[in-house]
Amino acid sequence: QVQLVESGGGLVQAGGSLRLSCTTSGRTFGSYTMAWFRRAPGKEREFVATINSSGDRKYYADSAKDRFTISRDNAKNTVDLQMNSLKPEDTAVYYCAAKQISNRYRSYTNNYEYDYWGQGTQVTVSS
Repeated sequence: QVQLVESGGGLVQAGGSLRLSCTTSGRTFGSYTMAWFRRAPGKEREFVATINSSGDRKYYADSAKDRFTISRDNAKNTVDLQMNSLKPEDTAVYYCAAKQISNRYRSYTNNYEYDYWGQGTQVTVSS
């Protein structure tokens, strides 16, 4: 069983930055596609960013492009999300997700495509 634990959330003013981190258990982290999703109050969980197993393919939601950067360290079993120029509409619970079997040349953006999820970390952006 794979466990994912997010950290790094908090309260930040609009225009500020936060870096989220997700640490995973399991010996095969290097083969997983990883992603970040978020759920804003009263809304469905939505895709934010994904990175393939080797880290050379990244894909972002339009809302995250040019502001967020996803990265991974396969030696440390971690995936990070650097969030800059934060806006109040970025306020949400952010979730880390892992997909066990994947094509490294594809980007996966749907909730149902992921096998494991973390508990989430709250990000609040004040105006």
